[in-house]
Amino acid sequence: MTRIQANLILLLTAAIWGAAFVSQNLAMNSMGPLWFVGIRFMIGFLVVLPFALRENGRAKTPLNRRAIMAYGLCGVALLAGAITQQIGMLTTTVTNASFLTGLYVIIVPVLSVVVLRRLPHWVVWPAALMALTGIFYLAGGTLSTLVVGDFWMILCAVCFGTQVLLVGIFMSGSDRPLTLSAVQFLVTGAAALAIAIAVEPISWNGIVEAAPHLLYSGIVSSGIAYTLQVVGQRWTTAPQAAIFLASESLFGAFFGAVILGERIALLGYFGCALIFLAMLLVEIVPELTKKRRSA
Repeated sequence: MTRIQANLILLLTAAIWGAAFVSQNLAMNSMGPLWFVGIRFMIGFLVVLPFALRENGRAKTPLNRRAIMAYGLCGVALLAGAITQQIGMLTTTVTNASFLTGLYVIIVPVLSVVVLRRLPHWVVWPAALMALTGIFYLAGGTLSTLVVGDFWMILCAVCFGTQVLLVGIFMSGSDRPLTLSAVQFLVTGAAALAIAIAVEPISWNGIVEAAPHLLYSGIVSSGIAYTLQVVGQRWTTAPQAAIFLASESLFGAFFGAVILGERIALLGYFGCALIFLAMLLVEIVPELTKKRRSA
C-alpha cells in the first residue's frame, strides 16, 4: 500500500468519526457515558473478532505475549480517550469540544519528538498549526468560558494523541492490524463496562432508545473506522496520520449541518479550507522533496 492510499484510508476514518460525533451527542440523552463507551466497543470487538481470528490463522508466526500487551496498551489509551471525551461532552459546548479534541493534531508530533526522539517532516509543524487554526474557525472562532468539561476534553486530546502514537509504533512492521483492533476494543469495552456497573445507573429503556446510536458507533465508528485507522497507520507516520484524522472536525460540522440542521458560519468555511490545505501540504510536500532529492 502506498502512503497516498494510507492517507485516503485515514481520511475515510475521519469521515466516519465525524458522523459518529452526532450519535455520541444524541446517545447521551438516554444513557451515561461509561455505559455508552462500554457497549459501543464491545460491539466493535464482536464485529472484528472473526476477522482477527482468521488473520491469526494465516499469520506466519504465533501471537506472543509481548504483542498482546502492546495491543492492550493501545486499548488503555483508547479507553482513557473515549471516556474523557464522553464525560466532557456532558458539560462543555459543542464548539469547545470540537476545538479542544482537535488539539491532538499538535500533541502527536510533540509526543513523537519526546518519546521516539524522532523529528517529523518539517511540513508537519506548519500543517498541524494550520489544521488546528482551521478547527478553531470551524468551531466559530471563539471559545466559551472554560468549564470542567473543557479540561476533560483537553485530557481526551492527550489520550487520543497517545493512542495514535502507540498504534503507529506497534503497527510498524506488524501484519496483525485486525488483532490489534480486537484487543484494544476488548480492553476498552470490558474496562468501561466494569466501571459503569459500579458507578453509573442504566435502564433497558435507555439502551433501546440509544440503540441506533450504539449500533452505528459500535459497528461503523468503532469496528470499521478504528480498524481502518490501524491499517492506514501501517504505511504513514503518526504525525501525518494525526493531521488527516483531525479532519474529523470538518466532517463533524458537515454531518451536523445535514442531520441536525446546524449552520456553518462564513468563518467556518474558511476553517474547512485551512484543514483541507493542511492535508494537501502533508501529502504533496514530502513527495516533492523526495523527488528533488532523487534528482
